Amino acid sequence: MQEIIGTSNKVLEVDLTTKKFTISDVDLKDLSLYMGGKGLGLKMLYDRMPAGVDPLGEENMIAFMMGVLMGTGAPCSGRFAAVTKSPLTGIMASASCGGPFGMALKTSGWDGVIVKGKSPKPVMLVVDSKGVEFRDAGKYWGMDTHKVQEHLDKIGSAVVIGPAGENLVSYANICSGHRFLGRGGMGAVMGSKNLKAIVAKGKEYKIVPKNQKKFARTRKTCMDYINNNKVSGNQYRNLGTNSHVMLSNKAGILPVRNFTTGSHGEAHKVSAEVMLTKFNAKKSTCKPCAILCGHKATFGGVDRIVPEFETTGLFGPNLEIFDPVIISKWNETCSLMGVDTISAAGTIAWAMEATEKGLFKSNLKFGCPDHIDQTLLDIGHAKGIGKELGMGSRWLSRKYGGEDFAMHVKGLELAAYDPRGAFGQGLAFAVANRGACHLSAAFFALEAYLGMYAPYTTWGKASYTAFAEECFDAVNSLHICQFTAFPVFLQPPLIRVLPTISLKISLSAMAPIAVQVMDLSIWSKFWSSITGIKMNMWQMLKAGRRIHVLERYMNTREGISRKDDTLPGRLLHEGRKSDPKGRTVPIDKMVPKYYKVRGYDKNGIPKDRTLKKLGIVKK
Repeated sequence: MQEIIGTSNKVLEVDLTTKKFTISDVDLKDLSLYMGGKGLGLKMLYDRMPAGVDPLGEENMIAFMMGVLMGTGAPCSGRFAAVTKSPLTGIMASASCGGPFGMALKTSGWDGVIVKGKSPKPVMLVVDSKGVEFRDAGKYWGMDTHKVQEHLDKIGSAVVIGPAGENLVSYANICSGHRFLGRGGMGAVMGSKNLKAIVAKGKEYKIVPKNQKKFARTRKTCMDYINNNKVSGNQYRNLGTNSHVMLSNKAGILPVRNFTTGSHGEAHKVSAEVMLTKFNAKKSTCKPCAILCGHKATFGGVDRIVPEFETTGLFGPNLEIFDPVIISKWNETCSLMGVDTISAAGTIAWAMEATEKGLFKSNLKFGCPDHIDQTLLDIGHAKGIGKELGMGSRWLSRKYGGEDFAMHVKGLELAAYDPRGAFGQGLAFAVANRGACHLSAAFFALEAYLGMYAPYTTWGKASYTAFAEECFDAVNSLHICQFTAFPVFLQPPLIRVLPTISLKISLSAMAPIAVQVMDLSIWSKFWSSITGIKMNMWQMLKAGRRIHVLERYMNTREGISRKDDTLPGRLLHEGRKSDPKGRTVPIDKMVPKYYKVRGYDKNGIPKDRTLKKLGIVKK
């Protein structure tokens, strides 16, 4: 087997209209500035794709980018990124995914593949070290994600779409194994191009770090961090992300009945503890993984993937459903159709409330599981009521009313955290580049779970949000699992030994200084040991800042500004029923401070000097 030392620095560019491909060499300066993964994908699309393209048009591009860690055996490195313009939001969408496709593409010799154009009929791409073969995919059109992957397994590892992508559902996703590029409608982008699948043969190259001794030391340290951390080495490993159910319920940030309240007495019925004890949950994870958060279980005699917390929270308490068997079935239906569970559940919650209020006609009711599975099938096939529900809650509320309780930001439905109990998370939702993203800064964990930030203050929230965004944009460009942030953030001795109350005071009052004690060098050491290009922690953070601001700049070219950096009316004007004080998110106090930290003007547009300082535009 041949070896790739570090990275191949080669990206396939495919035009479905002409049925041709070219090979682009990645400039090492761009690799250093944007790190790979999400960052390099954004940069390459910025250089190639003008503003204003139709997300479902031939000019839109979708980039699948592997990052520098893929294939090295680094812990939790079996993830790749995708970047495109979203048909749901009309702005840039990025997503992270596990599954086997990333490893197969990387070991075929490629650091990424970019697709544009449109095939006149269903097509799939087969990739090996020589390039791309265009094959007819007519016999696979209409197949669900699991069935088509079964057919393609004999060729290699694939990313595929289901019926939802074929039918241009605005929040259709892309499947790799049992993992998904979930948010923003990336499946619809593939569907609009008549692209059913990309299959990579893989196993042609071995990926070898340039500095193998440094890589081995870094890998051992990272494994120690993960195994000794209470979140990654215990909570997620044993309970998975559904451990968030009871943590959120206790903190009052669990969405219930379309975010009308933040806790419920029956929440324990869908908790991780019940999944483990009643349904015999067992590990089912990405490769290579050291955290092992994914699980399978037996629900009603059927083996299924245990839904992640976002799915459980939004199809469960947020619809007032507390039956894990039913929720697991809906999760499977979404998987087969190729539908994002967060947007699907959030849109159904809007439909239930709009039906109650006489704004919309449906047979959907809170607390009633009837009709939901069929509704999900109808969404995937764009039939009946499902055709409009597939457009998302923003589109529906603009047509029928009920915009205050359409729980989205910039068109992307909220993840399962009520920010009225975590003001920093409210800011993170409001300013996140892709919309209501819980992963852009993940503030809820420090505010509501770990007690390290006071949840009901605005102090320090702007500074920390910007810092976390930069960290996670770097992480998603390396590319490594974002859950490694828990052992990395919580590793420094000062953080481990200080009492929680002291941390809460210091982090809230002195956020710009407090984040300096965090040692993020484990990530930059991975990057430099693999690529051979020097990078320290501060250079990595600057790269994260550059990636974040570039994405924001690309969005402002599509019309995004201060008017869009807000939250649904319900979160600004209605208190949670579980909160006697009736608190709402003081978003207007935090956004201007965030803009100042970020180097944006008062309308949220990156200033010229910010763009020049980061090298996004020429001086």
